[in-house]
Amino acid sequence: MTKMAVLIDEGYFSAITRKFFNKARVDFLKFSDLLCQGCFRVLTYYYTCMPYQSPTPTLEESKRYANKDRFISALRKLERFEVRLGRLVKRDNGFRQKGVDVQFALDLSNLCNTHMIDKAVIVAGDSDFVPAVKDANEKGVITQNVFHHAEFSYHLRDVCQESKLITKSMIDLCIF
Repeated sequence: MTKMAVLIDEGYFSAITRKFFNKARVDFLKFSDLLCQGCFRVLTYYYTCMPYQSPTPTLEESKRYANKDRFISALRKLERFEVRLGRLVKRDNGFRQKGVDVQFALDLSNLCNTHMIDKAVIVAGDSDFVPAVKDANEKGVITQNVFHHAEFSYHLRDVCQESKLITKSMIDLCIF
């Protein structure tokens, strides 16, 4: 049986669900298992950051942080699920995630180097992942980019050996 890992970039996935699927609340265990149909899901990695909190957090910042903390705690209780936290840095024009792409690349590389997987499902739209995907391909791991047709990186999609669209019916099957 094919052994698979699912790597989900929350920043990308949240933007997709916000823009195209009415902010759907997705059950990530169902979503991961759906992507691995007919295969054994070794692990799902979920890459995210905690929300920004100022040195003296506002009530809104505290609520946002507490909600995210509960969400992450629930994800960590799921079978064969790992949450990888980067950090959020405030910039003049908003916020930037730091450390997420590097963790993603390291995890993919480690999965390939230890022969834990035969296939990597990459739910992302960022071309920064291309070198890690190329490395996985060279090590004999099949790579699949799962993306939305209106928001994706051609470069990432093209370097992956397979691709799959995120559709409304797919999301509907995974809603809480």
